[in-house]
Amino acid sequence: MRNLITFLFLASTGLAHAFTLTPLPLAAPAGASAANLAQGADGATLASWIEKLPAGGHRLMFQRCIVPATCAPPQEIARGNDWFVNWADLPALASLPDGSLWAHLLRKNGSATYAYDAVLSHSRDGGATWSPLAAMHDDGTPSEHGFVSLLPWSISAMGAVWLDGRNTVSAPAGADEHAGHGRGAMTLRAAVFDEKQQKQHEWLLDASTCDCCQTDAAFTANGPVVVWRDRDAEELRDIQIARYTNGAWTTPRYVHRDNWHMPACPVNGPAIAAQGNQVWVAWYTEAGGAPSLRLASSSNAGETFADPLHIAGGETLGRVDLASNADGVWLSWLQEVDGRQSLWLAQFSDDLQHERQRQKIADLAGRGRATGVPRLLPLEHGVVLLWNDVAGDAMVVQAIHATIGEQ
Repeated sequence: MRNLITFLFLASTGLAHAFTLTPLPLAAPAGASAANLAQGADGATLASWIEKLPAGGHRLMFQRCIVPATCAPPQEIARGNDWFVNWADLPALASLPDGSLWAHLLRKNGSATYAYDAVLSHSRDGGATWSPLAAMHDDGTPSEHGFVSLLPWSISAMGAVWLDGRNTVSAPAGADEHAGHGRGAMTLRAAVFDEKQQKQHEWLLDASTCDCCQTDAAFTANGPVVVWRDRDAEELRDIQIARYTNGAWTTPRYVHRDNWHMPACPVNGPAIAAQGNQVWVAWYTEAGGAPSLRLASSSNAGETFADPLHIAGGETLGRVDLASNADGVWLSWLQEVDGRQSLWLAQFSDDLQHERQRQKIADLAGRGRATGVPRLLPLEHGVVLLWNDVAGDAMVVQAIHATIGEQ
């Protein structure tokens, strides 16, 4: 039996005006995880998640919703018993103007813990049938490939950006399947796939990145932009951006030089949103020894950024997402106080000069990895906010439609 998710609006932070919250009636069953959001070419909200199969293995599902209250029955994208499923590296959907749907997930390619491929599939009939899963990359190494961001490239071509661990193993495929992190550096790569899912272009964007922080991508008036957490020789792990202009990717530049020295991966990537030539990037850092959630803006399509705002301090866990629409800029993140996590949402003016609302959306029962990475999707007005939590001994997927409250 599928259970309609029910939601509890918890007390606001005491600001004068609270968001208006409407539950989104997803049919994700108890035990669903790795939930994500995308927008269909027709404007519909597409929610996806992974389910465990009773006989073993997993399947990737999606549901099309017309916010705030109407959702079609869920549909299956793919299933398998060789997937790599975890709390931080989420499968995702994206759509193209030609009506095609695209999805990615992770599939094991060796016995090592971090030996898996980022694989891609697409549907040309609204999700009824899907192409066979195929790797985005062709290096053939039993190494980590993941943290994908899909980037609609044209009417019928899909772009993808991913972390690629081919340099972290020195042996060819099959020769050393017990290799994991630790030889060469993780890299960042991008590619474009045509309507037949054939790769047309591939680029190396960064030869040394953080091993397991989420990437993100957006489209500006000047073309695609990508953000990720860099890793330099001194183990400084700050946020970089690359822009695709005049047929080539620019040399990566720092959004802001925090100088966060971190000898391990924090599993806490940046988020980006764009409207025209305006770009916003949010990220977590512990530069200076204190947790900080930061938000910066650019008025020239990501070429340069103003100094960032400090959004939250020692209580923040990061795990940010960003969205922008006619209302302004929306930001979600997690906090933890006295061992209890909570989910927060704030809304800003485009220039970030005014924080209009900030609100705790929910106190969470889960801790650590159980709360996953909340996701935001902009609508014409308001946003959809989706997250994972636990209920009893099972994971649950929850979502709301948030709009600006009455003044």
